[in-house]
Amino acid sequence: MVLLGLSASAALSPFGRGSKCWAKLFPRSSGRCAANVMLFTRFPRKGFSFVASGTTGNTGGIVQTSEGETAMPSYKWPDNRKPRICILGGGFGGLYTALRLESLVWPNDEKPQVLLVDQSDHFVFKPMLYELLSGEVEAWEIAPRFSDLLANTSVQFFKDKVKLLHPSDHLGTNRPTRSGCGGTVHLESGSVIEYDWLVLALGAEAKLDIVPGAAEFALPFSTLEDACKVDRKLRKLEREKFGKDSSPIRVAVVGCGYSGVELAATLSERLQDNGIVQAINVEKTICPTAPPGNREAALKVLSSRNVQLFLGYFVRCIRKAGEFEDSEKQAAVGGDNDIGAEQDLDKDDDNFFLDLQPAERGLQSQVIEADIVLWTVGNKPVIPPLEPCDQPYAFPINGRGQAETDETLRVKGHPRIFAVGDSAALRDASGRLLPATAQVAFQQADYAGWNIWAAINDRPLLPFRFQNLGEMMVLGRNDAALSPSFIDGLTLEGPIGHIARKMVYLIRLPTDEHRLKVGISWLAKSTIDSVASLQSSVTKVLSGS
Repeated sequence: MVLLGLSASAALSPFGRGSKCWAKLFPRSSGRCAANVMLFTRFPRKGFSFVASGTTGNTGGIVQTSEGETAMPSYKWPDNRKPRICILGGGFGGLYTALRLESLVWPNDEKPQVLLVDQSDHFVFKPMLYELLSGEVEAWEIAPRFSDLLANTSVQFFKDKVKLLHPSDHLGTNRPTRSGCGGTVHLESGSVIEYDWLVLALGAEAKLDIVPGAAEFALPFSTLEDACKVDRKLRKLEREKFGKDSSPIRVAVVGCGYSGVELAATLSERLQDNGIVQAINVEKTICPTAPPGNREAALKVLSSRNVQLFLGYFVRCIRKAGEFEDSEKQAAVGGDNDIGAEQDLDKDDDNFFLDLQPAERGLQSQVIEADIVLWTVGNKPVIPPLEPCDQPYAFPINGRGQAETDETLRVKGHPRIFAVGDSAALRDASGRLLPATAQVAFQQADYAGWNIWAAINDRPLLPFRFQNLGEMMVLGRNDAALSPSFIDGLTLEGPIGHIARKMVYLIRLPTDEHRLKVGISWLAKSTIDSVASLQSSVTKVLSGS
């Protein structure tokens, strides 16, 4: 029995294309899951609501409502005879798994149906988000639409957010059958997707709840929306302070791992003498896990751009400037006066204070001021809840919130579910957890695609073996550091490292068509910059003579 609540005025809005699109996607239930599905969804839209009821299962059918509308509860796969693969998440792990499955040769016309689900319209090449702030790349180059990337493939894209999972592979065998399914995915829109094979690749989100004030006042930097928000905030500050005899723009970057250092280097170059970048790290050094060459190159760049490093400190709390001043006054008078009642804080005041506490002995507590606070510390993997939530259905989750997998990337206890990227907890040969990096997710996607092919075709699955190819970091518009793993002690710095990094990432872009477009765009920009530089040099020579 299905219980489905909809809003009549919503025009079936998860697709925004009217009832024809829904009729195409949800004409009837595929009937491959024997279990009944119960679902209630409410769309917070204006207009009246109605409730529809119907059945799913082998009978299938369209649900008619009392208003004469049609409610379509289940996603319609084009061909019920072929394996159905649902991939949750369109990052490096999810998208590249889908493209890997598309590239494989499938025997006897058994090519599976692949559905990619993501809450965003865009794939984001996260290692190059920093170049959006420096103006070196355009958004379409590093954040193309899924519809464009998948246009020449059989992979279907579905924009929605995952609500919960209902796996059933713990009940049966490894192989999907014609009469059953691996489980169902329930989406926020109310749609239900039956699958034979599932790939968890939902990535991670910023963890801002570990320090008071971080969720309210700090900006994360891990999505396209985050980067655009930071850029808008910087532009606003630059306009306000342009040409004025005022204090410089103060930026606080919390965390000095790769992300924090790349942000600090990029912003210090962008702001130059008009800004002060302050970077805070609980460790006594930056990028503690980076190769020495990368760390030294980064320290040299940060020092040359006068980035203020607060090493060995952690942030105790973040407060707005008005709140900080009130607390100081209250402390001065013993806290007897209700200053909050006497003074209305300016809600548009963008100044913040960060209370820094020493993580080691020998350091003094400090308070620093900032116009913008960027948070790069900590993240939490996105693993949707399961239903039912009793013991047989539970995922083995580690302390970081990642699903425990075996060496073939299958979730333990769930042979039809694979996990990659931030969603997967997999250890290397030495027993250490693999880092949650784009390089790891990219390689895992290749194995996940192959192992799904092998499982469907009764072939042995391959154990994942991570091959560290090296580490790279951007340090400015024409500056980067690259330490390849296959040449011990070698680090490419400056313009050479920058060119090498861009070439590596160009090769890593998702499709041949997109690589060609971006390559032409970058070549054109490089040519224009070279001509402009040459003209500037010639002008200086002529003016000097």
